[in-house]
Amino acid sequence: MNSAERTSYGSTWYAESMEPAPECGRLAFDVDVDVCVVGGGLAGLTTARELALRGWSVALLEGRRIAWNASGRNDGFVLPGFAESMDRIIARVGRADAKALWALSEMGLRYVRASIAELRMPGVAPVAGWLKVSKTDDREGVLANVQLYAELGTEVEGWPTERVREVLKTRHYFHAMHLPRAFHIHPLNYALGLAQAAQAAEVRIFEDSQALSIDPAGVRKRVTTAAGRVRAPHVVLACNAHLGALLPRIAGTLVPVWSYVVTTRPLGMQLAEAVAYRGAVTDTDLANHHYRVVDGDRLLWSGRSTTWEGDPQRFAGKLRADIATVYPQLGEVEIEHAWSGLLGNPLHRMPQIGELSPGLWLASGFGGHGLNTTAMAGNIIARAIAENDDTWKLFAPFELVWAGGRFGRAAMQAYYWWFNTRERWAARQAREREQEFRRAEELAAMRSGTEQPQIEAEIGAVVPPEQLPQEPSLAQLPVDPVIAGEPEPDADSAAGTQLGMRKPGPGIGRCKA
Repeated sequence: MNSAERTSYGSTWYAESMEPAPECGRLAFDVDVDVCVVGGGLAGLTTARELALRGWSVALLEGRRIAWNASGRNDGFVLPGFAESMDRIIARVGRADAKALWALSEMGLRYVRASIAELRMPGVAPVAGWLKVSKTDDREGVLANVQLYAELGTEVEGWPTERVREVLKTRHYFHAMHLPRAFHIHPLNYALGLAQAAQAAEVRIFEDSQALSIDPAGVRKRVTTAAGRVRAPHVVLACNAHLGALLPRIAGTLVPVWSYVVTTRPLGMQLAEAVAYRGAVTDTDLANHHYRVVDGDRLLWSGRSTTWEGDPQRFAGKLRADIATVYPQLGEVEIEHAWSGLLGNPLHRMPQIGELSPGLWLASGFGGHGLNTTAMAGNIIARAIAENDDTWKLFAPFELVWAGGRFGRAAMQAYYWWFNTRERWAARQAREREQEFRRAEELAAMRSGTEQPQIEAEIGAVVPPEQLPQEPSLAQLPVDPVIAGEPEPDADSAAGTQLGMRKPGPGIGRCKA
């Protein structure tokens, strides 16, 4: 991979370690196919490949490069589930449909794993395990999640605080939920591997071919680019937050969210001493923080999401400070790469999958769990088009809801700030309570046969005022020569005269005997 090709994917660790990208030209003519897929990210590539494997002719249009944005710039976590919590999904659709939705998300995870293995994708490097840690001592809450995941059919473990701190050497974490069959990957290399597999299945991929307009009427819809046009009876919109002016009303149902990611310079053995777990780690339900070890001794760390586009270099310092807070033993780490990716989040935090009108399909809204849900969506839509499968209707309760435009973005940003502030406060309170409890335990263990002041001194506690030594009485003080009426030393008198001081007389610096 030459430097020009890497530059087109941005200054990221993923670009530095990417595999060769497939050769894809620009659309410069008209083409007729069975299906036109708009968007060259993970959802579009999966949909196109699966349709081509079923014998359908497919053209895929990408406005820039394959997987240039969120599909190639995310954290690389492959997990079951959705961005929305399963408790809320159950409350909305009932336990039976929620369980069916969960099974679909598990199918997406298995698809990613199977595709990597079957295609022998180079440079993807899957690593098993995901640890969702708690920043508060919420044992009951973690156990409730573990039980729910088990009921949904997922292999899951509950880890006590002691086990968590054996592998993550920080007092910022307590209990955790562990998914041993989840994993993390190099997402850009996975997307490039999918693109090569799609081409091998005879998908025609066109880069630098932005869809400028779409005519969804009639049997054969028309998608127009700057230099060519695609005609097809089925069109799949897999643009996510980049749908933009193509269909503004649909684009308005997503809140754009920028996620920021950094990778450190090699940290050597000190990283293994701080982070002994090689799976992926999440310590929040929103943005802060997600991380994993890459290249053996680097830390890939993400967080600080915004609903406006910020400079990744500006956020790099904040993420470095976050690393130092959680793992102070790493010292002042150096950041080598910093980048951002644009996600699209519906207000209900569930994917948008389904048929907008006859022959016009939508696959969007994957923020938070994109690697499994994009694979899931691609398979669902491919089956719907090729086999008239109606699985997509499970997502019908999660309607297309206007996200509020600028006001919605501002409200979402305020919510992020509020949530993170509340989460930090709760975490700090949990650590302080733990420290107080530890001191009480140490005090109780040391009381037997030990004097109280010595105990307090050993554990660094503050001695209550009633236990402080009493001030000595006047009779216990040494005799003051002035009060006793003894003559002052000559040297002091001379010094006082030289400084222009009055010689003490009655009532000034003396007491009568």
